[in-house]
Amino acid sequence: MAKKLSVTPRKQALQARSRETVDVILEATARILVKEGYDRTSTNKIARAAGVSIGSLYQYFPGKEALVAAVITKHTDELLELIAGTALRVAQLPLAVATRELVRVMIEAHAIAPKLHRVLTEQTPRVGRLAYMEKIDDEAIRLVRAYLEMHRDELCVEDLDLASFMAVTTVEALTHAAVLRQPELLAQPHFVDEVTTMVLRYLSLPDGKPRKRARLSA
Repeated sequence: MAKKLSVTPRKQALQARSRETVDVILEATARILVKEGYDRTSTNKIARAAGVSIGSLYQYFPGKEALVAAVITKHTDELLELIAGTALRVAQLPLAVATRELVRVMIEAHAIAPKLHRVLTEQTPRVGRLAYMEKIDDEAIRLVRAYLEMHRDELCVEDLDLASFMAVTTVEALTHAAVLRQPELLAQPHFVDEVTTMVLRYLSLPDGKPRKRARLSA
């Protein structure tokens, strides 16, 4: 029977110095993952890159899998905080302005470290953090749903649950595809413009008329 991998830290860093040590270790883990890939990453390489002893590393993490899981958690939390802050900031802005800002932030968040995001996405199932990374989409959908509720008079869609799912999934799918296949797009303003236009054309129509429902053939 295959040995069950441990992805839970051995202990939490409570003191400031301990938290600094853990942060350094996690930053080193991210660098090694990008440089070497998951399979060639090892705790020894991470310890050397972090400038700590292997014993210090093992005080907090039982192995490579726990380190990668911690990097995924940290990366996800940072994205969640960024998206939540942006949603709060644009809550009262018109639909076109708010949509572009949310799209821009989601794309730029992935552009901060596209290689790391790619590695973490590829390795998430291996360390059992898929559900945790899905929190990004879930939270984004919840926040967009709340925004749309406040701006119903600007919309041509009726089902806000579906609309928020469609909008967020569209942005995430296009951004993820850019990360994997054309990362240079992430730094180009017209990519933000085109994705924003696509979302706005779904949520609202230029003439302000209600969207016509498709009729099923008899």
